[in-house]
Formats: sequence, structure tokens, C-alpha cells
Amino acid sequence: MAVSSSSKNNLPDWAYIRTDFPILHQKINGKKLVYFDNAATSQKPLSVINAVSDYYERYNSNIHRGAHYLAQLATEAYERSRQTVAQHLNANSEAEINFVRGTTEAINLVASTYGRQNIKSGDEIIVTEMEHHSNIVPWQLLCAEKGATLKVIPVNDKGELLVEEYLKLLNNKTRIVSVAYVSNALGTIHPVKEIIEAAHQAGAVVFIDAAQAMPHMKVDVQELDCDFLGFSGHKVYATTGIGVLYGKRELLEKMPPYMGGGEMIKSVSFKGTTYNEIPYKFEAGTPNIEGGIALGVALNYIQLIGLDQIAAYEHELLLYGTETLSSIEGLRIIGTAENKSSVISFLINNIHPYDLGVLLNEQGVAIRTGHHCCQPLMDRFGIEGTCRASFAFYNTREEIDQLAESLNRAVHLLS
Repeated sequence: MAVSSSSKNNLPDWAYIRTDFPILHQKINGKKLVYFDNAATSQKPLSVINAVSDYYERYNSNIHRGAHYLAQLATEAYERSRQTVAQHLNANSEAEINFVRGTTEAINLVASTYGRQNIKSGDEIIVTEMEHHSNIVPWQLLCAEKGATLKVIPVNDKGELLVEEYLKLLNNKTRIVSVAYVSNALGTIHPVKEIIEAAHQAGAVVFIDAAQAMPHMKVDVQELDCDFLGFSGHKVYATTGIGVLYGKRELLEKMPPYMGGGEMIKSVSFKGTTYNEIPYKFEAGTPNIEGGIALGVALNYIQLIGLDQIAAYEHELLLYGTETLSSIEGLRIIGTAENKSSVISFLINNIHPYDLGVLLNEQGVAIRTGHHCCQPLMDRFGIEGTCRASFAFYNTREEIDQLAESLNRAVHLLS
């Protein structure tokens, strides 16, 4: 692990840290790779890569039920990661940490268990106009099944939530409020603590989609007082196929299981089944063991660097990127909120985002193009999609310069 500090103010040595990420040191189409698709998935440090290899090379085994040595090693490593996640989120207990495949499964789990158990005809669920499809469709399905209504918090032209409109939506029929901490499409950081407090005053529970927040800032579930929270490992420098559902113990204990199978039971007979305690009640079958282990390693890695330092450096990249890209003739940034994470969504003249993405790829620059699984938000702005450059702590100002240079070349070719 190459994490180190420079002598100046004891700040992280970002260039040195970058050497931890082998995938970044390659050429695409003969050009040095510039990876600006971090909001879709982050790259993995060697410590995470080695943790996965180490699991398969030394102690590959199923967990919890084996008495042999390899099973004990695997179980200890997996449960140690659960403890790491609990500490990282400042949860009251590791029993509140449920391993799932990702944020999407976390939301579906809550909608299918807590939602089905507590939502009835005439009830209301609130989301925002900025949500990822995974934080819209599960609630739509629940509303259709139960005869409930989905309400939407609108956004202004800067891509900020209209909190005063949210407060108007809250009433004695509101049962669930589900919002992203950070918009994946625009980078807007929402006032989630204020949202949670208002929802609780109305008697509603709150789910926080923290997929885009976890890589960039501290997330403290006790400080927020959220009822549920989900995030995906692959966005926070761990592997794909692993994520977390945090839930308050008193809520999780009352919820029915999500899936049936092994591990989620205490006893089974044809007369009936007794379910396991949390969190195992929601972890049926063989889990993504290596993913769970890797997630703990990834969280330890960013803790070693320091989330405050990461947030400060990425904000510098955001400011520099905004200034640099704004100098490109015809470029328009979509989403200019005062409080943003390191995401810049933009359009240039009438050029289709996909065309820009293809030409940037030819120059070794990876960005995301399209609607970013946020079609209602794109409809709000009257566009089909955007180009999105999203930064991580292993990115540099020089790479932003390369993005700008590549965009100018692409615009020249397409004009």
C-alpha cells in the first residue's frame, strides 16, 4: 500500500497514492488513460485486489457453518469487515449492517419488507426529481401494489432541491421518504439531515441512498438519524456485487425476511420455520464472501488516507475542472448547485453526448454519457442526457487539462 503523506502540512501525497492503482498506468488507443467515470465505478487499489487474491489462494471456503480451519478464517475475515463497516458508518452495532449486492438491492429489500408490511392504500412515499432509477422504480412497484401515491420533490434550474416544496409535501399520510445523499447525475449534495428531521416530525421513516456520498465524505448514521441507508462497494474502491443496507435495529427486527434459504433461519420443519437474528435474517444463501472482505479493506484504505483530506482535494479538482471546462466555447454545465461533490455534467453546443464520448475515448479519456439512469431529471432539464466527468482522489489537474484539450479537438472534428 503506497499511502503516504508529503512533508507540506502533512497532507497526503496524491501522486504517490496514485501508484496504488495499477489500472491507471496504461494506454488506451495509444494515449495515457484518463479515468473520469468514477461515479459509475471506482478503480481498485492493490490492497483490495490482493485481498481478493489472498482469499482464493489461502482460505477459500464457505462461511459460518464450517468447523474446519479455512471456514474459520473466511468467517472471521467476513465478519471483521462487517465490524469495519459499522465503525465507518458509526452504527450502534454490526447487527445493523446487512450485506447485500449493492444500493439497488438495499432499496428493494426495504421496499419489499418494511414497505409491504407498513404501506397501505392512501399512504404516500416521497422521492426527489433527481433520483437514480433504482430509487424510483421499487417505490413505484410498491405504490402500485398497495394503492399508495408517489410524491416528488422538484429541483430548481441549478439542480438543487426545493426544500420548501418538500415541506409542503409532508403530511400525515407520508410513510417513507427516500432520497439520495448526493446526485449521481449532477453531483448535488442534498441537505439530508434537514430532510430527515422534517420527515420524522411527520411520522415517516427515511431511506438514504449514500452510493455517491460514501467515496467522498464522512457518513455518520447516528448523526443523520436516518432509519435506513444503502451504499455499493464498487463505488467506494471495493469490488462489484457487494453493498450494505444499514437499518436501525428496532426496524430490522420487526421486518420479515427478504429471501428464504440457508443462513437466514434458526430451524426449519414442515410445520414452520424460525428465522435467524439480524443481520443474518436478511442474508440468505452463500454471500459474496470475497466482496465482503474486500469492502472492509477498501474502507480501511480510505480511512488511512482520511476522508476530510479526500473531500478537500476532490473539491479542489471540482473547482479547477469547472473553471477549465467553462472556458471551452459552447460548453454548458448542467447542475450548478452551491454544494456539490466532484461531478461535472455538461453539454457542448448541439453535439450529442455519445459522439463526444466516442471521440474522447479515442484520445484515452473515459467519461460517462447518457441519462445516467436519471431520465426524469433529464426530462426536467429538457435534455436527453449529458457528458459526465466525475473525479476521485487519484485524479489530477493535468488529467483535467487533458480532458479539456481532448474536448476542444472533438468539438473541432464535430463542428
